[in-house]
Formats: sequence, structure tokens, C-alpha cells
Amino acid sequence: MKQILTTLFLITFLTGFSQKSIIGFSPENTKKQFQLEKSFEEKLNATNLDQWMQKMAAEPHWVGTEFGEKNAKWIKNQFESWGYDAKIETYQILFPYPTARVLELTGPTTYSAKLTAVPVEGDPFTAQGDALLPSYNAFSTDGDVEAELVFVNYGIPKDYEELEKLGISVKGKIVIAKYQGSWRGIKPKLAAEKGAIGCIIYSDPEDDGYGQGDVYPKGAYKNETGVQRGSVMDMPTYPGDVLTPGYAATKDAKRLDRKDAPTITKIPVLPISYEDALPLLSALDGTIAPESWRGGLPITYHIGPGPAKVHLKLTFDWKLVPAHNVIATLKGSEFPDQWIMRGNHHDAWVHGANDPISGMVALMEEARAIGELAKKGQKPKRTLVFCAWDAEEPGLIGSTEWVEDHKKELQEKVVAYINTDGNGRGFLGAGGSHSLQAMVSEVAESVIDPQTKATVKERRMAANMVNGGDESFELYALGSGSDYTPFIQHAGIAALNLGFGGENGGGEYHTIYDTYPHYKRFKDPEFAYGVALANTAGLITLRLANADVLPLNFTQWHSTVSNYLTEIINETETMRKDVLKHNKMVENNIYQLAADPTKQIKSPTKKDKIPYIDFTPLQNELVILNESISEFDKINTTALSSKMRNELNKKLMKAEQMLTSENGLPRRPWFKHQIYAPGFYTGYGVKTLPGVREAIEQKDWKEAQEQIEILTSTFKSFNTYIKEMNTGIK
Repeated sequence: MKQILTTLFLITFLTGFSQKSIIGFSPENTKKQFQLEKSFEEKLNATNLDQWMQKMAAEPHWVGTEFGEKNAKWIKNQFESWGYDAKIETYQILFPYPTARVLELTGPTTYSAKLTAVPVEGDPFTAQGDALLPSYNAFSTDGDVEAELVFVNYGIPKDYEELEKLGISVKGKIVIAKYQGSWRGIKPKLAAEKGAIGCIIYSDPEDDGYGQGDVYPKGAYKNETGVQRGSVMDMPTYPGDVLTPGYAATKDAKRLDRKDAPTITKIPVLPISYEDALPLLSALDGTIAPESWRGGLPITYHIGPGPAKVHLKLTFDWKLVPAHNVIATLKGSEFPDQWIMRGNHHDAWVHGANDPISGMVALMEEARAIGELAKKGQKPKRTLVFCAWDAEEPGLIGSTEWVEDHKKELQEKVVAYINTDGNGRGFLGAGGSHSLQAMVSEVAESVIDPQTKATVKERRMAANMVNGGDESFELYALGSGSDYTPFIQHAGIAALNLGFGGENGGGEYHTIYDTYPHYKRFKDPEFAYGVALANTAGLITLRLANADVLPLNFTQWHSTVSNYLTEIINETETMRKDVLKHNKMVENNIYQLAADPTKQIKSPTKKDKIPYIDFTPLQNELVILNESISEFDKINTTALSSKMRNELNKKLMKAEQMLTSENGLPRRPWFKHQIYAPGFYTGYGVKTLPGVREAIEQKDWKEAQEQIEILTSTFKSFNTYIKEMNTGIK
């Protein structure tokens, strides 16, 4: 902490606290905006967040529940009381509820998994019995399978590469994988591709339990019976309702037959606790797991296969349920057809105090304060649309269906979408479209961290430096995992994702322990960081709403994208060198000399050489693009006439759409954005310049060159668009 505070002092000394200008505002309107922001901040009240969380997290409220609908109606009424025009838009979505969950060790010993988390002393919410949602993975297929067990570590691509080296196949087996290392849905997806017939996922205590700290209720971390629920829908193919890909799940929508839905898993998958995992892993024999695979259980980790044999049976009630989205609108005073959108989901796997209610109450407090200012005559210039999404947890369904339903209108009217989700103590995390980076950086200079009293930007920068990074403030690239996905990656709307964290660790995620008592003890006891989130998101919203010229900066965008391309070029060259080194070692018999003959490791063969990949079209186009961006930067846009500013803003609103391709990415056309996408084998994790990067990672050299041509065309279109803006404001 001393090191962080010293670093904060140095940053403060070098940068200072005061701002004299705001991107996109004239000097006169900068003063007015600062006054408005001061009034906004003074209205934020932590008590509201506390009381609202107690109300909304009082009962389990996954999609389709009565309490979930009750929350939606209450949220709508709150918005109306603050002066918003609010409505509920409902979609009929497929949602599976578990009707049978059986996991048994059938040999060489026997054990029946409990599949139940225990109530804990001091937290009455964990003792609500049948009201609690059983632990399961949504969009697992039904199945009844029995086979030998194989331990696959995290069940990600490099783990299967290790298994191949060891000569171990999972074909016809049931795999058991640790949570973490990747998004959970990748584990059954890969297992099925490798021939497995079932998948079990457990939380290892080294990653998510007593290896991290005291377990609940003594500490924040996962106890031996806790189980992480979650969707395993193949969201990197497309999120949203599995039966209506690319179009809204309205009441009368044409739906796929469930057997034809590509995003339901091919094999049954079940999450379990480390209490239930221990007997299964203890019964494994065979090859001892590599050191990096071993977890925190008091056993020797073996891979198998067998002699452990398990029986897994899952059945679900597949039915359509209503997903209730709350949409609240505050009409802009000058530009009603330019929308700033703000969203957070309201559904949870169980009580969801942290995920998502901690973010939802921050959004509501932000909206309340803005509504009060509007009632006093300080309405935003642009329309604000606040959204409380349903069915986010099973697959970003509520937001995706709404975007698909309103896509054309959104692409005409939305300036940007700002997303939040869970929140806690610590450091500001901000990701999104890099054209918004400069604006977000300025806002972060205006918000004071509740703990250190430095700005949240300074604290973020200090943490970066202490953790081995540089002192810069940068947005991370958006992959998936929350409701920004349909906006940026399908509709091509500039988006942000915001939240505080880093000092709020715990194991409650998607368990019965994500309750109000847990949140108050371990996450944000005074809701000080909830207020900080409302303040940060609120200032971003207000600056976008009131700017004379929309605060987009393409210089930082260009720098970031250029770095992405450099990464890909360097990674390709590293792959080429690794292949040459490998083939040389095969030729010289190095692998055979180093092998342990007792392990019978499969001898490697030569790898195919990597052909020449021509990146020059992309490099050349980025150079040309930089010239157009530099020309745009030289223009004092806030000094333009009102008419020219208005025309420029209409162009700026749609700039992000120029970075999309109507055909989408290979094998997943729903994802249109050419700069950011969730990885096909990483899930939530982002792949930047995804068409090119993933083709190279999959060693599909023909596709890589094709994707280079597509991305080059995207850059050319973007360059033409910026040139048109330059011509229009000269």
C-alpha cells in the first residue's frame, strides 16, 4: 500500500488535479458542464444503493421467476417516479430448468455426488431451501452416459495438446475439468470435439477456495460445497435465444427445432463442488498430472483414463419463459434522435447481490440524480435510455433480443452504449471502443477514489505500475460476457464496460452465497464504490449527452489497432521460428534422446512449414488512415458553426459501424465487428483483429490471407469515411 500511495503522489505531482477543458466542449460550455457535474455528484446517495440491494436481492430471481418480474416492474416504477418514460419489453425465450441431476462414481469404488451447497450461519438467505436454483449449467444437452474418467486440467486447447503428447485420448470418456483458465462453455465444446461423451466442471480450492483465503462464512471464498452455476451456451457462435439466431424472440417468431440449435452443447455437462470432485479425482490412476495441472486438494493428481468410472445423467424442462427488459427514456432537449444508452442486467442465478445487483443499483442512482436535475430544468441535450436487462445470465439473451428487434433504429440513433455489471472495492476497470478512450480518461481524472482520495485514474495508473505495467490509462478490448456484446459486435455501436474491483475477492460468483450479507461484509460495505461507479458512468453519460462535438478520438484508436497488427505479425514470426526449431530437433533426434522411455511419450514428427503471409496491405492502409486521422485532429471542431457541428455529429455517431462487415466472421456471421470479438476458443476472452488472428492461430493460411483482404477493405472504408468528415468541415 505504501508503494501505491507513493506512486499516486508522484502521478498527482506530475499531472495535477485540475482540468481546464473537456474533449468535445467549447470553453463556455465546459464551465457549464463542470457545474452540472458537480450538482450531479452531490446528489448521489449510498443509502439508496444499500436499500435497493436489500430489496432486489431478497429472493432468487433467475429469468422466468415471479420475483424477477416483480423486480422489473418495481424498477420501471422507480424510473417513472424520476421523470422517465418507462416500459417493459418482453421476449419469449428458451430456458432449461434441471429436472434430474445424477453423478455417481461407479468404480472401482462408489460415491454419489451431493450436488447441494450447505446453508451457513449468519446468512439466512442461504437457507431458503427449494427456492434456491439447483446448481447446473444452462444449455447443457440432456444425457445419460457412463464411462471412464479423464482429468483434463482446465480443458482448454493447450491442455489437449499436452494430452496428445502423453498419448492420452478422451474419445468415449467423460472428462473432468477445473473452472477458470477460460470461459466455462469452452470446456464441453472442446471435449465434444475431442470425442468425449460427458463433461464435469469443478472449482479447485487452489483457484477458488481455501487456497485463496478463509472460506464462507469465516471469509469470502468458496467453501467445499459451493458450486458455480453458469451458461455453457456456445456464445462465441452467437449469444441470445438459441432458437432465434439473429432475430428477436417475439411471441410469434419462427423458431428452430431444439435439436437443430447449434449453441446447445453436444454432450451433457454438470458443475460440481470440490467436495464432490475429491472422490472422483482420488479414484483416478495412470499418468501423474504435470506440475502446472495440480490443484489444492490433498491428493496426487492423476490424469487417467480410469480406473475411475462415472455415471452422469441430466434431464431438463425445456420451455419458453418471459424475459422482461425495462427501457426508460429521458428525451433530449436539443437532439432527441441521438441516444446515449446505459445498461445493466437485473436477473441473477440466485440472489445476485454482487452479480448483478451491485451494478444495477449504481445505474439506478445515476438515473435518479440525472432525473432530479432534469426536473429542475437541466435536461440533457441528447436522449438518455436506461436499460435493465433480463436473461443476461443464461446467454446475454434479454439485451441481444432487444438489439436484434430494434437494430435498424439503434444504428440510426445510438451514439454509444455504456454497460456495467457487478461492482466492488478497488480499481476502475474500463474497456471498450478505443475511439472513446481519451474521453473516458478525462472522466477518470474527475472522479475521486473513496479510499485513497486520489482520482480513480491515478489509482488505476499506480496499480498498473506496481503490477509491472506502464503508467498509461488505456481501455481494454471487449470480448464478451455482458450486455455490451450485441451493441458493439453485432450492431456496430461504440460501447464501454465499467466496474470497480481488485480488492473484493471471493468465491460467491454464481453460488447461493452471492447474498446481501456476503456483499456487505466483503465487497463494498459502505457502497462507496457503488457511488464511484454511478459517478464515473454518470459523467461519461452526461458528457456524451451534452458535448458540442461527440468526444471521439481516432488517434488513440489508430495507435491501439496498429499495436494489435504488430502483435499478430510478431506472433506469426514466433510461430515460424518455433516450427523451424522443432523440425531441427526432430532431424537431430533430440526429442528421442531426452525422452523418458518409461512414460512412452509419443515421438513427435515434423511440422508443416508456415508459408509467407503478406501483411503489407494492412500496414499500408494503416499508414494512409493515419494521415486522414491527423488531418481530422488539426481541426478545432468545437469552433465550427452549429450547422457544421450537427452534420459532423451525425457522421461521428456511425463511425463505429464502418468497422463492421455485413458477412461477419468466419463460421459465426452474427459477429460483425472486425476489430473486437470473443475468441472462438476463449469465450469471454477477446480476440483483436479476430478474423486474421484466429485464422493464423488455427494455421489456416488460406483463410488468413482472405481475412487480411477483408480487414484491409474495412480500413479503406473507414479511411473514406474519415475523409468525408474532413471534407465536410473544411
